[in-house]
Amino acid sequence: MQIEPLKYSEKIRVLIVDDSSVMRRFIMSGLMAHPEIEVIGTCENGLEAIADIKRIKPDVVTLDIEMPVMDGLTALKKIRLFDRDLPIIMFSSQTHKGAEITIEALTLGASDYVGKPTNISDRAEAVRILDEVLVPKIKDLCKKNIRSTRTIIKKLDKVVVTKSALPEIPIATARKKTIVKIEAVCIGISTGGPAALMKLFSAWKSPLSVPIFIVQHMPPKFTEYLAERLTDLGVIVTAEPKDAELAVPGRAYMAPGGKHMELLRSGAKVLISLNERPPENSCRPAVDVLFRSAAKVYGPSVLGVVMTGMGYDGLKGSKEIVDAGGQILAQDEDSSVVWGMPGAVVNANLHYKVVALDQLSTEISLRVQR
Repeated sequence: MQIEPLKYSEKIRVLIVDDSSVMRRFIMSGLMAHPEIEVIGTCENGLEAIADIKRIKPDVVTLDIEMPVMDGLTALKKIRLFDRDLPIIMFSSQTHKGAEITIEALTLGASDYVGKPTNISDRAEAVRILDEVLVPKIKDLCKKNIRSTRTIIKKLDKVVVTKSALPEIPIATARKKTIVKIEAVCIGISTGGPAALMKLFSAWKSPLSVPIFIVQHMPPKFTEYLAERLTDLGVIVTAEPKDAELAVPGRAYMAPGGKHMELLRSGAKVLISLNERPPENSCRPAVDVLFRSAAKVYGPSVLGVVMTGMGYDGLKGSKEIVDAGGQILAQDEDSSVVWGMPGAVVNANLHYKVVALDQLSTEISLRVQR
């Protein structure tokens, strides 16, 4: 039975939380320009936001960080005590301080973030940020958060994936699940990534015996702070690599924001190469770039892991890993903030196994130990 993508007659109901009246009006006017979005309220601080979330039950919240009475980070912690699924998009300036606080918010359960326009007087650029960054995030996050969606999908026992936006990838035929020695783990992740990575890394009690390579869609500084947070867990040292750095077993390497990360073989060694070639899938770093190079360097000995994220970056790279004899684990829909990237891989039948986030560390460890 064919199932069309689910459609909703109701608008996406947004609550805006920002202490600046100018910013609140600007966000409201920008969002209301989209007929599928309705702004149902605005708040000046986190305390008001908590009360309004309980009262009007929005579909998504945009949350400023620095506010009087109660800041966004404190509000986020309190909201997550009574609602774990509500999409919350943080608004933060892309400064050193803003990046560090945003990473903390994302690891505490914020769904995503948007760099706040630094100059509203530049109307064209500010509107572009709303139309091309904030609105798509709201729509993608709310595809999952309409409360009946997951129930409907489960009852139908089908996976709903919109194929029109995906690149042409031939549907893979069933492959024999052979067991090979894993020499590297490559992770591709985006929306919802920081919290998912924190949960994944905190579940490991000792370093893996192979290197881990991570592409997380984030700008410069954000990836640096995220790597530091993963290292602070005390199990696997994680850092942004330098160009031509030697890959070492037991360490994790986070692609720096704004740079692609590729792997190169030099004799028995594997080196990490960084470059600023054009974005792929509108991303730099791109998962496809990492996966493609890993397939060439490690062949059947690479394990690809596609986790929560918007879009389909990693789809083409997953096919190259599979064609080289490697295998792909895909995070399941229930534990993903957005089931775009892993959903695209599953839809193309490129996955070795679909795994829940709380089981992913065990699955990876078992595959590496075999």
